[in-house]
Amino acid sequence: MPEQVVRSRDHLQADCSRCAALCCVLPAFSASADFALDKPAGTPCPNLRADALCGIHDQLVERGFPGCVAFDCFGAGQRAVEVVIGERPRPTPAALGADPALSTDLGVVLGVLRQLHEVLWHLTEAVDRLPAGPLRDDVEAERAEVEALAGSDRAVLVGVDASARRRRAGPLLERASGELRSRALPRGQRPARHRGADRSGVRWRGARLRGADLRAALLLGADLRGADLRDADLLGADLRGADLSGADLTGALFVTRTQLDAARGDASTRLPAGLARPARWTGGRGPLSR
Repeated sequence: MPEQVVRSRDHLQADCSRCAALCCVLPAFSASADFALDKPAGTPCPNLRADALCGIHDQLVERGFPGCVAFDCFGAGQRAVEVVIGERPRPTPAALGADPALSTDLGVVLGVLRQLHEVLWHLTEAVDRLPAGPLRDDVEAERAEVEALAGSDRAVLVGVDASARRRRAGPLLERASGELRSRALPRGQRPARHRGADRSGVRWRGARLRGADLRAALLLGADLRGADLRDADLLGADLRGADLSGADLTGALFVTRTQLDAARGDASTRLPAGLARPARWTGGRGPLSR
């Protein structure tokens, strides 16, 4: 199963070398805790190199750009470039910023594809992990439909209501979560429920949270060292600054790379299948990592 998860989601991983620095040019951001400076929409980030790659990628947090760490296009960037640009040479960041029409076109397609790709990330995991049966068939049917939409041309994509597709997938992911978590727990044991709760800074060191419902929970700066998070549902949970050193996330559901990148961890943190340990995790109470 782990190999299947990695293989089936390869196309949902960002490849900046095939993009055109869309996330570094198109959006605007303001100086804040997430970004160290103001940047107007359509203006290349000053940290971009001539090859359209980030010049401070391994120092983003230390240089004041944790907002960049928390963003993941799920491979939508390179796909948007493929759809809109096609066989033409990729525009440089400066050229992209100087062409409002192209920027708008790419921005619309990117916005749709990013939502579709994020839905695909979760639906693919559910399909890979669910046992054969009606629920798996329903999830696979939805995954196939979303995949087909994501593979459409520009004319189709600009008319897609990506938010509606997310809402449609929600109940299926909910059912998948319920089945998978119930299978992981001893009979009669009820999982902890903290859905949508603000647990920022909570001290849950060594907590038993196996199979817990932590969807959309705020866990900013939470102490989760050594916590048992096996098979917990972490869809949309905010893990910025959370300490996962020594925690066990084996089988944790719907985890993304950006959630891990925004948290802290160490060599003893056990991760869900198909997710690599962030390269900059140096252990425990160090800086946020990517």
